[in-house]
Amino acid sequence: MRWRLLWRRLLWLLCAAGWWGAGGKTLRGGFASAAARLEPWRPVARFQFHGDHAVLCVRIKNVAVAVTKEAKLHLFQAQEWQKLQDSIQDHSCTEKFSKAQLTMTVNHTEQNLTVSQIPYPETWYVFYVDKFTCEENYSESEDIQFEMVLLNPDAEGNPLDHFSAGESGLHEFFFLLVLAYFVTACIYAQSLWQTMKKRGPMHTVLKVLTVALLLQAGSAFANYLHFSSYSKDGIGAPFMGSLAELCDIISQIQMLYLLLSLCMGWTIGRMKKSHGRPLQWDSTPTSTGIAVVVVVTQSFLLIWEQFEDTNHHSYHSHHGIASGLLIGLRVCLALSLAAGLYQIIAVERSTLKREFYITFAKACILWFLCHPCLATISVIFREYQREKIITIGVILCQCISMVILYRLFLSHSLYWEVSSLSSVTLPLTVSSGHKNRHHF
Repeated sequence: MRWRLLWRRLLWLLCAAGWWGAGGKTLRGGFASAAARLEPWRPVARFQFHGDHAVLCVRIKNVAVAVTKEAKLHLFQAQEWQKLQDSIQDHSCTEKFSKAQLTMTVNHTEQNLTVSQIPYPETWYVFYVDKFTCEENYSESEDIQFEMVLLNPDAEGNPLDHFSAGESGLHEFFFLLVLAYFVTACIYAQSLWQTMKKRGPMHTVLKVLTVALLLQAGSAFANYLHFSSYSKDGIGAPFMGSLAELCDIISQIQMLYLLLSLCMGWTIGRMKKSHGRPLQWDSTPTSTGIAVVVVVTQSFLLIWEQFEDTNHHSYHSHHGIASGLLIGLRVCLALSLAAGLYQIIAVERSTLKREFYITFAKACILWFLCHPCLATISVIFREYQREKIITIGVILCQCISMVILYRLFLSHSLYWEVSSLSSVTLPLTVSSGHKNRHHF
């Protein structure tokens, strides 16, 4: 009962974290002089432009207010802005904004600013500045209602692409991923269902693994819907983006609980085997307790990461504290599981069972280390390439890990050998009342 209550609270927090991060590259709101004066160094938008015909389009309603305020938009390249911020010289507010690479005076209902001659894709910051931003004297004034559209050139060179350089290609990737899930389901769903209906000793494992896979597929489909809508209006479907992150996080939690419980159950079963007491996974408070503690820790870090980085993507870079701690946790889990499985493999006499544990260890290491390794490798690439490398790489690696686990648990030879010869060493078996009835 307590576990169900904890799970419901966790889902509520995950939903809140997902909704907190709703956003897009078509921005609507109001340019407020008070906000710009309070936080002049906070950009109103950031975008990774590429090509020679990228466009910043701004539409405003109250032109007279904008003219009275002398409203302007200043564009800085991210690297140049960082150099300016880290400069030893003490630049005043006005001097800093005067060094902008591009400036647009906001004095018409609709204006376009072309960002051209970009040697390679890079991040640009957009700042709103008016005559009150850098002045001490300030009087209350009306906000300037605006709509800002940031566009990159498409394949034909027309500025119609809402995706930034770091997001380009993800729409096509998720389409292919959803297609792959659909084709795979058409081929293997019936045979998998028939196997699960027989309720063999690995029934619980296959059930949890299948739910995690369905959540991954749901996340991919929601991401595809979000990006499909995003490609048309630059806003997308924020609910779908949040749903994709929620499904992925729950899938990560389920897989962590499954892999950790299996490994802990095997390890503890080996330690107590000499006492002649068969150990079932569902009656092991130690393995369950350790798994719950680690799952709660990862859940907390995942939620923290969502609030720390409000962009809609499941696999974040390691710039934030939460992301760094999450990567460190995954590395520690991979090392601890590898160490535990190594102890089992070292004393195992059966060749088939030893191959079973080795394959399981490979799947665990691939699942936990793919994100840390790809985040580390991505550092050598440019900023706009990092998110795509991490996102695509992690999804593919985790899909491969799931395929390895499915083949392992569904394999007639290894599955039958391990489950038949030793129900003690496999924690996820059927209840004790049926422990002598093995089906496949």
